[in-house]
Amino acid sequence: MRTRITAAVSFTVALTLALVGLLIYTVESARLHERTIDHASQEIAEFDKLQRGRDPETGEAFTGLEPLFRLYIQRNVPNDAEVLVAWFDGEPGLYSLTDPLALAEELTRDPAITGEVRSRLGSGGDAQVATDHGDVLVTVQPVTHRASGEQGALVLLTLLDATRADLMDLLRTYLLIALSCWALITLLAAWQAGRLLSPLRQLSDTAREISGSDLSRRIPETGNDDITELTRTLNQMLARLESTFAEQRQFLDAAGHELKTPLTVLRGHLELLDAGDPAEVAETRALLIDEIDRMARLVGDLILLAKSARPDFVVAEPADLRSLTSEVLAKASALAERDWVDDGGAEVVVGLDRQRITQALLQLADNAVKHTGTGDAVAIGSRDLPDRVELWVRDTGAGVPEADRERIFERFGRSRVPAGDEGFGLGLSIVRAIAEAHGGTAHVEPTTPHGARFVITLPRPREDTWPAS
Repeated sequence: MRTRITAAVSFTVALTLALVGLLIYTVESARLHERTIDHASQEIAEFDKLQRGRDPETGEAFTGLEPLFRLYIQRNVPNDAEVLVAWFDGEPGLYSLTDPLALAEELTRDPAITGEVRSRLGSGGDAQVATDHGDVLVTVQPVTHRASGEQGALVLLTLLDATRADLMDLLRTYLLIALSCWALITLLAAWQAGRLLSPLRQLSDTAREISGSDLSRRIPETGNDDITELTRTLNQMLARLESTFAEQRQFLDAAGHELKTPLTVLRGHLELLDAGDPAEVAETRALLIDEIDRMARLVGDLILLAKSARPDFVVAEPADLRSLTSEVLAKASALAERDWVDDGGAEVVVGLDRQRITQALLQLADNAVKHTGTGDAVAIGSRDLPDRVELWVRDTGAGVPEADRERIFERFGRSRVPAGDEGFGLGLSIVRAIAEAHGGTAHVEPTTPHGARFVITLPRPREDTWPAS
């Protein structure tokens, strides 16, 4: 990843610098060519002005083309990229004195230049010619002496490669600076990419060190960017996994402990059984069946708790709370001789799984029966609130100590156990699982003057979220 980021940045910078260099060359070349044309036009304009005037030394008109050309060439000093040539009698006659004569003569002997000059002796104009000395701009200004009728031309040869010398020097300087900047930016990109990806390397190292038996490792959180946010999210995920695995280990240990007792009882009685004694066989059979029933009940509760994590554990449908409360009260009244009380039901229709809620309320009613005696009251009711509904089972028993009010909803968590209670401590955990599967909660609160009130709180989903019946 670091190499790919560095390569991408390096390529982008190189492409940008190359495009900038190309743009500089194109713009400056066009501007330089325009200045060259303007300078050539200025030279021709000065010559045209001179030929229309008089010889400043004699005050008389020029007697021929040669004195005119000689005076103009003597007075004008061309730059290093220009050559002035006086062309008369069909051949070059005079050259600017500041340029190497050999170069001027060599240029005027070039067939391409000579051909362009002769083709424009009558009309004038300019043309760009390729020579051994590079591209040359040939500018021709025809001249006719008014008195003698003598014809000639002033020829300005501009060496375009020489005029581009400064531009090429600029581009060479730009190339050196661009290469230096490219190398520096590439190094900075590699360093910054390594710095930004460092948390990912730490994440990878930590992930390799995490095992199923040790989920306590966490990734260091530094900075305040997207990678830090990813690190924080992964640490939170690891914390949840560690908590879940810890709960699973505790659950399996507790389940194994609860199953170990009935299995030990079964094994012990079978080992000591006297198959020849019918009475002992009958007694042992009844005892073993009872233990098997307890094991089956425990396994059933464990399976139910395992299913509670599935998305199809509850299927919400419209249900009338008033009729649901009355139905559960009628079913619960058969559990034991208690003073069964109707605490009232909300006249409202909500979306819930009727069978699961009934199961949870009956579990709470059975739990209330275990912790009350004959004549104690057990009440079932419900109410409607603005954002939720509540269903509860209330009893007038001894109540739940404050220290145990949360623990009793944990798997195999128990408070004071009344005599004869052979439960496993899974009933209230099933109630909470059903409530949470509905997106709600389950808790217990004290009542006055004594007793407990177990409450299932469910959110009120909108009617348009209910499945079609």
